[in-house]
Amino acid sequence: AARGPKQTLRADGYQFEQGLLTGVQPVVQGGRRMGTLYLESDLGEIHEHFQLFVTIGALIMLVCCVAAYLISRRLQELISRPILALATTAQRVSEHRDYSVRATRPQGYEFGILTDAFNHMLTRIEGDQTKLRSQLGRLDLLHRITRATGERHDLPSVFRVVLHHLGDDLPLDFACMCVHETSAAALSIAVIDPRSAALAAGLGLAESGQVPIDQNGLARCVAGELVYEPDTREIKFPFPQRFAQAGVHALVVAPLLVESRVFGVLVAARREVDSFSSTDCEFLRQLSEHVALAAHQAQLYGELQRAYDDLRQSQQAILQQERLRALGEMASGIAHDINNAISPAALYTESLLEREPGLSERARSCLTTIQTAIEDVAETVSRMREFYRPRETEMVLSRVACNRVLEQVINLTRARWSDLPQQRGVVIQLRAELAEELPQIMGAEVELRDALTNLIFNAVDAMPDGGTLTLRTRLVSSGSRDDVDAARQVHVEVADTGIGMDEETRRRCLEPFYTTKGERGTGLGLAMVYGMVQRHSAELDIDSAVGRGTTVRLSFAAADAPTMPLAAGTLLQPAVRRLRVLLVDDDPMLIKSLRDILEQDGHVVTVAEGGQQGIDSFAAALMHGTPFSIVITDLGMPYVDGRKVAASVKVASAHTPVILLTGWGKRLLAENDIPAHVDRVLSKPPRLGELRAALARLVPPPDPAEALVESA
Repeated sequence: AARGPKQTLRADGYQFEQGLLTGVQPVVQGGRRMGTLYLESDLGEIHEHFQLFVTIGALIMLVCCVAAYLISRRLQELISRPILALATTAQRVSEHRDYSVRATRPQGYEFGILTDAFNHMLTRIEGDQTKLRSQLGRLDLLHRITRATGERHDLPSVFRVVLHHLGDDLPLDFACMCVHETSAAALSIAVIDPRSAALAAGLGLAESGQVPIDQNGLARCVAGELVYEPDTREIKFPFPQRFAQAGVHALVVAPLLVESRVFGVLVAARREVDSFSSTDCEFLRQLSEHVALAAHQAQLYGELQRAYDDLRQSQQAILQQERLRALGEMASGIAHDINNAISPAALYTESLLEREPGLSERARSCLTTIQTAIEDVAETVSRMREFYRPRETEMVLSRVACNRVLEQVINLTRARWSDLPQQRGVVIQLRAELAEELPQIMGAEVELRDALTNLIFNAVDAMPDGGTLTLRTRLVSSGSRDDVDAARQVHVEVADTGIGMDEETRRRCLEPFYTTKGERGTGLGLAMVYGMVQRHSAELDIDSAVGRGTTVRLSFAAADAPTMPLAAGTLLQPAVRRLRVLLVDDDPMLIKSLRDILEQDGHVVTVAEGGQQGIDSFAAALMHGTPFSIVITDLGMPYVDGRKVAASVKVASAHTPVILLTGWGKRLLAENDIPAHVDRVLSKPPRLGELRAALARLVPPPDPAEALVESA
């Protein structure tokens, strides 16, 4: 400032020039510029001082950086070590799912709090994991129990499998299952875990035992509430006290509840006091619900199985009835022809036995056998349609001597068990073991004889290589010999030493149409025997084994002591006057045989081979004043059947009796299907006694005046 300006002053302001700082400022006073202030400063010194200050600052900054570095390294060790420890622990937990590890707590306050919080989090996670594993284990146990119970279809097996799995996965000192009926006052112990058997014996509990409900404080459980007693010593009811005395202190009783009804309970116990957690109780509650459903399903399955068995038996019975009904209809269709065919033989045989006293004993015996066989054929044909039906109340039973019937059957079947096998070189030995003083039975002799014939035929067929056929009768009493009220039964047995039957064949042998003989068999023999047994309220037993033969046993109730019967031949036939008989039938053989028999009795017989011819003959006789006393007509005839004949006779002469003689007679009588205008129905083959009785009943004997006119 002391030096004058070396150059012209510049404009006002400050500026740097050549290492100098110059400044020009006007001097103003009173609004008038008085002069100019010029300043000039050398920057060299300033640069020197500035450089000094920069150097000092740089040194200070360098020292600060070094100090900061040293301090940061120290702080890094103090801060990163616990953080790295937490990171390492977290990585281990993440990789190995090991929640049991813990981070080491550092000395610092803040990091100690952080580490404690981290370790507490691990503890909580570990506890949750333990609970989760426990719940998964319980769910797995529940799943296995549910699957196992689903494979069982009866209540005891369901209970046993539940207790078995509980004992394996949920330690229990005692476990049992009880059932409860709605109206019962006690629980019934159904199943006890075998591992609890010793303790159960000490408790005085056994399967099928009873536990009163009200007396033991079990009413809450029966009402559907789960009951947990942590200490049985504090419960004063007898049932919990049993456990307390046996050293079992924790008790759970879970109801088996289905559709709001408790039908059973699960009893679980442990020795330690309060050893069932809330999780255990909840699991037992859930388990009881699943067990209740499984047990209910088992009950429903049992009921369904029983219903199915009943339905199957009903279907089998219906099928059997339909088969037998078809057989009956088929037999009904052929009965007429068979009865027509055997009628002449029956009439002539009976007539010979009655009117030929000079017959030899052998001839009379042969005729008697023929007559018996004919009667059996007639009865068989008429019964084929009816053998599936139970015996009707109006069926007339008579006293039958089983020994005599067996002797007749032996003679009737001799050709089958003796002659025919011998032609093949086969020998069948027959043994008759007939009990002495065997009481009679009440039955139909023809049916019994027919049944025994079938049994003998079956026995012979079962011995193709020969053997022994045994016919046996015996008296069996259900009580002691001195007991007069003891039930007595007459057993009739047919035994063979043949091939025998396996269980399947023995079970099905009574089914109609079931046969093991191929084309040689019809499958009806044993079915007809079974029908006879049913009609007689008797019993049929079959003992058989493959290779050991077969024994068929018929058991009949013994009849009471008989009253004195009339001797054979003492029944007198009612007297029949000489009649004019119109005989209408389309079978020439039957017409001839019946005409011969009636003419031998003194009647005048006119025959008509057809319904229309019969009607014409009856009308012609009325026209000539020689009416017929009675008309005997067949039912099944071409064009004009017996019904039309009877109707025409009644129209022409209402008082003339009409007898319908038909092969369907027994069926008509059994079904009460007697045609209109018919006074009496007789079955073919006709029996002389029945025919004469019908004539006597329908045509009354003449008064003396009429008899005198007839004799004249």
